[in-house]
Amino acid sequence: MTYLIFKQEAYQIYKVVTFFEKSQITNNFRGIKDIFNTSKVEASNKIDLLPVSNSNIGLPQSILYLDSTIVTKEYFNHTLTDGIVVLQGDSIVHESYMNGFTEKDFHISWSMSKSVISALFGIAIDEGSIKSIDQTVTDYLPEFVGTGYDGVRIKDVLQMSTGVGFNEDYGDFYSDINVMGRYFALGMPMAEFAKTLKRDHEPGTYNQYVSINTQILGMILVSATGESITDFMQTRLWDKIGAASPAYWIIDKAKMEFAIGGLNITLRDYARLGKLYLDSGRWKGTQVVTEDWVLASVTPDASHLLPGKRSTSKSDEGYGYQWWVPESDEGEFYAIGIYSQYIYINPAKDLVIVMLSSNFHFKNEKTGLYRKVAFSLFRDIASTF
Repeated sequence: MTYLIFKQEAYQIYKVVTFFEKSQITNNFRGIKDIFNTSKVEASNKIDLLPVSNSNIGLPQSILYLDSTIVTKEYFNHTLTDGIVVLQGDSIVHESYMNGFTEKDFHISWSMSKSVISALFGIAIDEGSIKSIDQTVTDYLPEFVGTGYDGVRIKDVLQMSTGVGFNEDYGDFYSDINVMGRYFALGMPMAEFAKTLKRDHEPGTYNQYVSINTQILGMILVSATGESITDFMQTRLWDKIGAASPAYWIIDKAKMEFAIGGLNITLRDYARLGKLYLDSGRWKGTQVVTEDWVLASVTPDASHLLPGKRSTSKSDEGYGYQWWVPESDEGEFYAIGIYSQYIYINPAKDLVIVMLSSNFHFKNEKTGLYRKVAFSLFRDIASTF
């Protein structure tokens, strides 16, 4: 038995070390549940299929970014784009797959799962399991007394403004994100890593993207509801939106979901989540996430969270409750995952675009170019409606 446990750990370490290599990344992103331990959210017991329009629109042949014209197909090839779907109104108006992916395949979300955790959090607030986002982390997780999260408001965790120091440089072997990755590879509880972090800034004053913050939210959700993230998502979200396929969460040795980025679902079900937020938390007339929560989630409400050049952030986008918000006249907002995963929502055009990729170039790209080109493409698509 001990031999089998060590063999599994050795395999997982090998898979993580080679996870993002060009020859393996696409299959790895598709086959998470065959590599890591996972928990399963079943497909809805009342599936509500997304209708497919008879007129499948084409995508722009090229993308205009600044003064450059980029051939769309070449961009897809370069970034190993695995699939893209465009949902306008209630119908799929474009859907295409590459690299052997199909509509039945699962794809890891990475940090797009943060936006899903936010939705579940909003539901728990509405139910009263969590009383207020002005409560603190340690109100629900007393084991974090004395850590960087001691006394931090839940709202500041949602807005990536905890003040906790965290180096998210994927190119630095010793960065916090990569140390966390090694915990992840071994299935070690993320809670133990989170307890090692210290405070660098006054909470609520400085926006810094700290991935482990979302794990704290997941732990609060579990503590407050008495349910696993998997079970809570099943009954409060997945069943209610008629999800057509299961969802899989990567879990650690403590059976805790990898809330930071461990959700795996199909392209169409990512679009389904986008549609839920496009419609202010309603699904076919039923309020699943409150409209107030959706609005607050995509509304930066302090100067350090607003879009534009900010001294406290490397990003041009603003930030809400685990959702990104650009400067926009059309109310756009989006979820982003590393290696080029996106859920783009444009309320003015009644539009959702999801693009999933296995962009192995990601670690060597420091300027956000891939993200910026992707959003130029999304806006080009939006302009046709």
